[in-house]
Amino acid sequence: MARRRSHPPASRKGHLVQKTPLHQFHLDNHGKMVDFAGWELPITYARPVGESGLQAEHHQVRTSGGLFDVSHMGRLSITGLHAAGFLERVCTRRIRDMKNTQCRYSLVCNEQGGIKDDVIVYRLDDDDFMVVVNASNREKIVEHFNTVIKAEGKKVKLEDKTLSTAMVAVQGPKVIEFIGKFSREIPTLKRYWFTVKNLLIVKLYVSRTGYTGEDGVEVILPGAMVGMAMKMIMKDVDPKDPNALIKPCGLGARDTLRMEAAMPLYGHELGEDTNALSTGLDFAIAMDKDTGDRPEPFIGLAALKATLAAGGPPQKLAGFKLEGKRSARQGMRILINDKPAGTITSGCPSPTLGYPIAMGYLDKAHLAEGTKIEVDTGRDRIAGEVVKMPFYKKKA
Repeated sequence: MARRRSHPPASRKGHLVQKTPLHQFHLDNHGKMVDFAGWELPITYARPVGESGLQAEHHQVRTSGGLFDVSHMGRLSITGLHAAGFLERVCTRRIRDMKNTQCRYSLVCNEQGGIKDDVIVYRLDDDDFMVVVNASNREKIVEHFNTVIKAEGKKVKLEDKTLSTAMVAVQGPKVIEFIGKFSREIPTLKRYWFTVKNLLIVKLYVSRTGYTGEDGVEVILPGAMVGMAMKMIMKDVDPKDPNALIKPCGLGARDTLRMEAAMPLYGHELGEDTNALSTGLDFAIAMDKDTGDRPEPFIGLAALKATLAAGGPPQKLAGFKLEGKRSARQGMRILINDKPAGTITSGCPSPTLGYPIAMGYLDKAHLAEGTKIEVDTGRDRIAGEVVKMPFYKKKA
């Protein structure tokens, strides 16, 4: 296949947009490239005339398998004598009781109980961890971690390995069966566990995690090995085959998939001004980390305890099913009986369900399922109701 020339990288706040190690793969497969959080990534891939790339890729993941380049996500190595104790301080989730080769979703809070980022922690060994952070927050989190390490005198080494590595997600109901053709171990992994595989002289970290609501894996590997790894992953797959088991998918489908699975997105459902207790992510917040034989309160815990003492956050994240075909957008007001009751954080037409869905923060007095709402678009209103999240669950 002839290589398509890339357009010159755009500038972003005075910096060149980064290219991932899979950049040429995207061009070869006719990816429509955009600037996302300072990285040039495909929003979708070219499809036949009359076929929506986003919807086709969304359905590909829901019915078979899709491959995503998520190399823009930050990958931070945390090692040293105090590595576990340091992560206990900066993460809302318990860390010390993690087993080796286990992953854990967590929040990183500020002193006010707002959310600096949501992360996944990998435990490689007793004093060896990796933390995957959002692309838009990588520099902020590196600065925050270094500040805590210095202020508290932690014996911790932090290395940002983002630019020397790549990360690929393969998601969909047929992915594990496909992987089983060349690995017996990976299909036996439990959700949020990982294994280390050797490819020649380098290591690959394969975790049973993802951001689509489907089963699948995420692979972290050296950037220089991406070409070889992609040939292995795609050797029996022709992306041009309309019935291919796995096809490349872009950011557009990743967003609609995470929306249907009601997975929060930083900058929408999560942010520095978002109280962690309002997100519905209580499973990821260990409110008793300041008790026991070895108290290790995380940064922001005192503020969250004060929130509970005052009756809890005034609003909580809720899901909405909307009437008609129009989507709600971030920042639109939610009305109940003509009175403001909340704000939309994300919205999209659901390709799987066939109607628009949305998430937003709603006054806690109105959280009951079936509560009728209206979304103020500025010109008119969209009727809807509160529904249970997630909007979609994969088949057992």
